[in-house]
Amino acid sequence: MGDPEKEEAPEPETTQPNTQETTMALPLKYISLGILVFQTTSLVLTMRYSRTLKEEGPRYLSSTAVVAAEVLKIVACILLVYKESSCSLRALNRVLHDEIINKPMETLKLAIPSGIYTLQNNLLYVALSNLDAATYQVTYQLKILTTALFSVSMLQRKLTKYQWLSLLILMAGVTLVQWPTDSTSAPSKEVSVGSRFVGLMAVLTACFSSGFAGVYFEKILKETKQSVWIRNIQLGFFGGIFGLMGVFVYDGEQVSKEGFFQGYNNLTWTVVALQALGGLVIAAVIKYADNILKGFATSLSIILSTLISYFWLQDFIPTSIFFFGAMFVISATFLYGYDPKQSVNPIKA
Repeated sequence: MGDPEKEEAPEPETTQPNTQETTMALPLKYISLGILVFQTTSLVLTMRYSRTLKEEGPRYLSSTAVVAAEVLKIVACILLVYKESSCSLRALNRVLHDEIINKPMETLKLAIPSGIYTLQNNLLYVALSNLDAATYQVTYQLKILTTALFSVSMLQRKLTKYQWLSLLILMAGVTLVQWPTDSTSAPSKEVSVGSRFVGLMAVLTACFSSGFAGVYFEKILKETKQSVWIRNIQLGFFGGIFGLMGVFVYDGEQVSKEGFFQGYNNLTWTVVALQALGGLVIAAVIKYADNILKGFATSLSIILSTLISYFWLQDFIPTSIFFFGAMFVISATFLYGYDPKQSVNPIKA
């Protein structure tokens, strides 16, 4: 989505207003931290639970959930643009017409990342249908590696020695997490070797698609002056189209028999809302959270997912190898966001 932290600069604390802003910054940072932890953890756990919960009747189709999330995202972004347009329908119509309809080539640029994001969202359902939440959470952090590599190749971004070191630690950690064990104890919901391989391939493919689409989207944002909300409306439009194509190609027969919203319940709509609004919430609050806090949020999310997956979902039994791998991944997320300049001249919160 971009690198907003690099755009921020500490302001001199010479006047009373700046002091008040500094006082407000402290709770905003921790509110941001809480929102990031809640969103990343709740989405994974609710999605996993919704895909393993056994109920009477047909299970909801993940392809339709992806489309529903795109529609909800469009609605949310239109409301945000409406608010920015002084709550004027005429101004909203003019903005949408000028920025989307009158700029077809700019809009078409979003077709590529939108298609990749749609694929990624479907893959996440596949991954969480075959992997426990804890293993998924740790393995999915490989998106840090893919994003970094695509940033170097597509944006000519230079990584620090700490970031390169963190990527090596990250790969080692994920390798340990996926290391096969000879443990005879098995979780109550057994996962076959074949389905675990399917889940692993899904999450690895999602990591690559996330890295490429994220950097591509960042490049587009830097080249134009359109707002993030307008860009997300464009993404959602193409995402809905690609999603509908996937519905009718893979689940068309089931949809014709049982309906588009077959198997939907309150839990399903919670998953849809978290998937649709999660990215928008993060985009709105990320400017208040620096790299260290984001790494802390990721670490807390991994720990919470592991605990809840073990005690509540009961589909995961942690091993010593998993523990060390998770610690490696958590350390890598902190190290990747480490800024030696801040450690020399720390910014007062």
